[in-house]
Amino acid sequence: MAPTDPRERLIAFNRFGLGARPGDANIAGNARDLLRHELATRNIGMISLDDPANADLRGTTAAIAESLAANHERKLERAEAAMSISPLAPPMPQVTMGSAGAEMASPGASLAAAAPAKAAQAPAIEQQIFRSEARARFDKMATAPVGFVERLVHFWSNHFCVSVAKDNIVRAAAGPYEREAIRPFVLGRFADMLFAVEHHPAMLFFLDNQVSIGPDSRAGQRSKRGLNENLAREIFELHTLGVGGGYTQSDVTTFARILTGWTVAGRDGRLGEPGSFVFNASAHEPGDEVILGKTYAGGGIGQAEAVLADIARHRSTAEHIASKLVRHFIADDPPGQAVARLAKIFLDKDGDLMAVAHALIEMPEAWSTPLNKIRSPYEYVAAIRRAVYRGSTADPGQMLGWLTALGQPLWQPPGPNGFTDIAAAEASPEGMKVRLDIAWQAARQVKDIGNPSTLLDAIIGPAASPETRQAIARAESKQQGLALLLMSPEFQRR
Repeated sequence: MAPTDPRERLIAFNRFGLGARPGDANIAGNARDLLRHELATRNIGMISLDDPANADLRGTTAAIAESLAANHERKLERAEAAMSISPLAPPMPQVTMGSAGAEMASPGASLAAAAPAKAAQAPAIEQQIFRSEARARFDKMATAPVGFVERLVHFWSNHFCVSVAKDNIVRAAAGPYEREAIRPFVLGRFADMLFAVEHHPAMLFFLDNQVSIGPDSRAGQRSKRGLNENLAREIFELHTLGVGGGYTQSDVTTFARILTGWTVAGRDGRLGEPGSFVFNASAHEPGDEVILGKTYAGGGIGQAEAVLADIARHRSTAEHIASKLVRHFIADDPPGQAVARLAKIFLDKDGDLMAVAHALIEMPEAWSTPLNKIRSPYEYVAAIRRAVYRGSTADPGQMLGWLTALGQPLWQPPGPNGFTDIAAAEASPEGMKVRLDIAWQAARQVKDIGNPSTLLDAIIGPAASPETRQAIARAESKQQGLALLLMSPEFQRR
């Protein structure tokens, strides 16, 4: 490996990675080679269920099945609690189905006070699953060599986001969704990731496709229920073509018809194993359909899969993805030439995301553009963990709390478009105050700080400015010195 200058090392760990760990700043070799080596490491992005540390993780189907069963038990407990209030109590309010299929009491029903004590004593199974998945994710980001692949996982998980705020089913499935539909494909083909995402129960619940019924289908004729266009719209607008990508409202409605029947098996298991993806032919709108000027023959699940295969390779998709990647890794205002080069590679390599990742590393703009972006909340929390903490995350509660305080709770974006990726959103006075509070909290909790100036050399190295070195050296205490390090420009910016 050829030697590298300190600034390039900082770019590798900050712009592309999740921050240096003690000693990383002094690793011999070229900064680009560190990133290339991580990309070449087999299964670098995977969280293995064979690892004993991950024995508490579940697959999607099992997680959703447990949530469905737990929700049924909660419903029974509420009914029993209501009956125990008075034998002459009026009938229970009707239970309706929410947009994601979760059971919710009708307005005015308030039985929480009468719920059995055991319901308040232990966390719901969905929260247990969520915290186990959070712990595994935090451990993975802490042990990554540089964190480039983990950054790609984070990027794609935000691009194809779901939100645990939707309902308990998504809360149980968000972690398995990322492990099964995102991680296996971050260095694979975009079309394969798109297929995995849109088939996944977490996405189908999040965007309400399990309640979308073809009006002329057998189920539609019986129930008179209609289309839900959420999934079709977000696939076009957010996941592939992008705003202005050439589709029309008519294309959205047509695609919604094509996607009918894509659903999840319920607790009764009539269509398949509870919690699994199934194609319900009786809910699928029959007939040929036209999308973006092309006719797709009717015939079942393959109709929508053919649309996905085509839009995964569309020029608008390549430009949309390239623009987002350059904005994420290089600058809020993506350099046009960089976007064009990346889009061309995406098209020429048939959406090969390994080739796209290598192209990002080779871009001159990646190494010449100043580090003006601010680390996102997740990147900041990850950098703190990598810099000052050791070992596994036995309890992810603190990091989950930090992410919430910073305005980006784990797997809980405010909408289907994910969390913002603009530096100004992270650099607000209130946001920086919260970061300072977290830096102080982290500094107080480190048992053996040592010399903060030594830690600065270990994680930033020669790239640290004289001003940062002086501020840390003049700190009134080790805790203050560490907090100043965690708030320094070299630590905050990417």
